[in-house]
Amino acid sequence: MSEFLTIGEPMVVLASQDINQELADVSHFNRFLAGAELNVATGVRRLGHSTSFVSAIGNDPFGQYILDAIRLSGIDTTHIKINSKLWTGFYLKQRVSHGDPQTYYFRKNSAAANYDKENLAHVDLTDTRITHISGIFAALSPQSLAATKELIAKVENENCVITFDPNLRPSLWQSENTMIATTNELAKHGTVVMPGIHEGQILMGSDDPVDIANFYLNQSSITQTVVVKLGPDGAFVKERNRPAYTVAGFHVNSVIDTVGAGDGFAVGIISALLEGKEIKEAVKRACAIGALAVESRGDNDGYPTRNELKRFYEKNNRQVGEKI
Repeated sequence: MSEFLTIGEPMVVLASQDINQELADVSHFNRFLAGAELNVATGVRRLGHSTSFVSAIGNDPFGQYILDAIRLSGIDTTHIKINSKLWTGFYLKQRVSHGDPQTYYFRKNSAAANYDKENLAHVDLTDTRITHISGIFAALSPQSLAATKELIAKVENENCVITFDPNLRPSLWQSENTMIATTNELAKHGTVVMPGIHEGQILMGSDDPVDIANFYLNQSSITQTVVVKLGPDGAFVKERNRPAYTVAGFHVNSVIDTVGAGDGFAVGIISALLEGKEIKEAVKRACAIGALAVESRGDNDGYPTRNELKRFYEKNNRQVGEKI
């Protein structure tokens, strides 16, 4: 099968065309493909890696659009189940001139939220080298959490690398305490853990990147690397038994939409590791793709092809020895 696999909820985002309008007042929307884990799968595939996506969609127009778009991108859809009794999740996104846009989700009781973990028995991990887990899918429902844990068990049985992004969505969890406890428990299975600095404040009580990195390295012998996302400032990296360091971010001339930047960061790390690059090079690529992401309106439209990534490095004079 594919060298990269992830599980999550694919969605449609209806993005406002009307700038700085409250969602209740918007009259015009554009449709895009969305969903954090699907964003990652899209970006990894765009850089030339075989990719599989595990999920469920409804038998409805949004589901058909998603399935067609995923197939067109070259992502393997073998493990996407079509549920005729449930609907496909979607959300609305504000357009803003600065800052983070307002979003509103319609995903409760969606097909993906009711994904049956028994379907994972048919998932082939033979050629899979990296599996990406996000805290979002685990937050959707008891069924999705069970499926997340089942996939982790299958992956660990195959000695496959797991990358973990907390991707906190407080509105999806029963309580903050449940979110914190469950997210940190899932993080114990990550070979590479990628919290944001503000997520660290919520999950373990500090926004100090050193403290965040030490917390996740200390809580599990499985975790070998913690990459703390610092936003425009880049990322702090701590590998087990090695000196820590910071990788600088890339300058962005115009921030159009911040949604999808964190998923683009994960794309950079995963794709570089699939190519056998050292973690420092992987984090540099992550920062580059995160910067590209905020310069486009769609959640994943800014993720580059290999040639586009090369041109970005050349433009920013930051190739730093990486061969694309």
